[in-house]
Amino acid sequence: MTGTTSREPRPASDSALVLPRYLREGEGRRTPLDYPGYRSTALRAPLRTPVDLPHRLTEITAPVLGEDRVGPLDADLTLRMGGEAQGQRIIVYGRVLDSDGRPVPDTLVEVWQANAAGRYRHVMDNWPAPLDPHFDGLGRVLTDSLGRYEFTTIKPGAYPWGNHHNAWRPAHIHFSLFGRAFTQRLVTQMYFPDDPLFGQDPIFQSIPPVARHRAISRFDLERTQPDWALAFEWDIVLRGTEQTPFETDDDGDVA
Repeated sequence: MTGTTSREPRPASDSALVLPRYLREGEGRRTPLDYPGYRSTALRAPLRTPVDLPHRLTEITAPVLGEDRVGPLDADLTLRMGGEAQGQRIIVYGRVLDSDGRPVPDTLVEVWQANAAGRYRHVMDNWPAPLDPHFDGLGRVLTDSLGRYEFTTIKPGAYPWGNHHNAWRPAHIHFSLFGRAFTQRLVTQMYFPDDPLFGQDPIFQSIPPVARHRAISRFDLERTQPDWALAFEWDIVLRGTEQTPFETDDDGDVA
């Protein structure tokens, strides 16, 4: 799923299905799979150079989710289980774009995140921060015809994660995007501007310096709703020189 689309002409008959090919992006812009500061990558990074596979017929024509599977309340994470979540209410919005800046419609965008205290609703997260009975940290939405998505949620808190001494993760939201089929999935993280924890976080630092700004959202005062919620804009670019830094299947579950 990474790289830029090849524009070279390919011979084909009038009835042939021409599948896209992608060129690998320069190594200076790709997030490494094995990063010494991020300790667990030493255990799960591949021992051989990954191979970019071309799209096949099943990836282009396979079943997709369908609009009827996403409800109107799935994009509002602040209203769950009969109550309202605690914390700073925010609006996170943006567009999903391809390498030419064209919108990608009907893409399933899913998010998961910690609550305002920095705790996930997960059996493995047991650090002593309060759980919010009205926040499960999960949301999903389909992009519209212009590639736009929008979530209403709570700004997540920082949390310790044991990678090194006094290690804390910056506030972030996990994003998952599905393409034309379930075999096409990309996972990434969105950060917030001017976080003081960037300098000591090896996950953020593993992103090449020239690409780090693409993982950080932009505060938008114009979209901020008075007396209601702050707004942050974050576009997701799937390929090309402005590609959003993505995790890979080899990265496993990132904190």
